[in-house]
Amino acid sequence: MTRFVGRARLAVLPLLTGGCAAIDLSQVPRSDHFNGQRFVNPDGVHGKVGERNQGPLALLEHLLEPPYHSWPKVVPVTPAVPARRVEGQAMQVTWVGHASVLVQTQGLNILTDPVWAERASPVRFAGVKRVRAPGIRLADLPPIDLILLSHDHFDHLDIGTLGRLWRRDRPLIVTGLGNDQILRRYGIRSTARDWGGRVAVRPGIDVLLDRAHHWSQYRPGDRNKTLWTGFTVTLPGGNLYYAGDTGEGDMRWAVEARAHGPVRLALLPIGAYHFTGGATDNHIGPVQAVTAFQQLGAAWALGVHWGTFELTSEGIDQPRDVLRQTLAERRIGADRFRATEAGAIWTVGDMSVTDRAAMAPNRNRFVPAPQQPSVPKALSGA
Repeated sequence: MTRFVGRARLAVLPLLTGGCAAIDLSQVPRSDHFNGQRFVNPDGVHGKVGERNQGPLALLEHLLEPPYHSWPKVVPVTPAVPARRVEGQAMQVTWVGHASVLVQTQGLNILTDPVWAERASPVRFAGVKRVRAPGIRLADLPPIDLILLSHDHFDHLDIGTLGRLWRRDRPLIVTGLGNDQILRRYGIRSTARDWGGRVAVRPGIDVLLDRAHHWSQYRPGDRNKTLWTGFTVTLPGGNLYYAGDTGEGDMRWAVEARAHGPVRLALLPIGAYHFTGGATDNHIGPVQAVTAFQQLGAAWALGVHWGTFELTSEGIDQPRDVLRQTLAERRIGADRFRATEAGAIWTVGDMSVTDRAAMAPNRNRFVPAPQQPSVPKALSGA
C-alpha cells in the first residue's frame, strides 16, 4: 500500500462510515435471493475472482489507487444536444458513457444509471477517472421523467448527479430494495421493488424489475444489503430492456425478461470483464452479451459499460472489437447490436428486422467467452 493510499484511507474512512444509518431489511421476506440478512444470487456464489475474497478496506484501496493504466487519458467526445421530446413510437438512444444511456420515446425521457462524475469513486480527489467526457452535457440533458438505477456501486450510483436531476426534474427513480434508503439520506425519493415487482409510469407503460447476477456495496459493512437488478420498460412499440450490471450466472435472466413481451431495444453490458487471472462471473463480456441478445429475441441492442472508466485490464476498444467479431461469427448484422461513440444519437428502427433464424440456434444456450490472457493481480470492486 502506498503512502498516498494510507493517508487517503485515513481521510476517507470517517466519510464512509460516519453518519450513515444501517439499511433496514426487516420487512423483506425470505426468498431464493434473500436469506434474511443479505441478498444473494440464487444461481450461484458471488464472484469466482477478486471481490468475494476482499474486505472493505482492500476494495477501498482499489478505488483510491486503481491498478490499471493502459488506456489513453482522454478520448475526444462531441457532445450531443438531444431533442426535448421524441413522440409516438419513434425512438432515439444516446450513449452518455459507461452505463448511462438516454432513451427517448413515447414522449418519455428515460435515463439509466446516470453518472456525470469525473471519477467512479467515493471521493473527488482520488479513484478511477473517466477518459470519455459525457456524451451529453448535463445542461443539455432534456427533462428526465424516469431513471432506472440498477445498483449501488460508484460507477452506477452517482449521488451528485442524482441529486442535481432530482432537484431539477423530480423524475420517477426506480431501483432495487434497499437502494431507496441510500438515496433518502441525501433527500432523494425513489421507488424500490423486489425482482418481479412492477411500477406504473403511465397507462400501458410499466417498469418491471428483472433478475441479474451481481453483488452490492456502497459503504463498509453493507455488502449485499441492497438488491441489484435489471429492468424491462413495457412500451407500445416493443419493450426496452436494461440488464444493469450482471454476470453470466445461469444465463436464464435474459430468457426470463423475454417473457415480458417483444424487446425492441436491449441495453447490454460488454465491458469490465477482465479481472484477476481472467474473467469474472459478476460481469458479462461481449460474447455473453450477444448470447443474451439472442435469448432476448431483441430487434436491436446497444453495448454499454465499456470505454469510460478503466476498471479492468482489457484494452479500451477490446469490448467493441470482440463484439464485432462475435456478431460476424454468428451472422448477425453489425448494425443490430451497436457500440456507438459517446454522444452519437441513434434513431432505433422498429421490430420488423428481428432475425429469428440467427437467434434460434443459441436462444437458450450459454456460449462461453474466449480465453483471455492473464492479468495483473488486482481487486474487482467495480
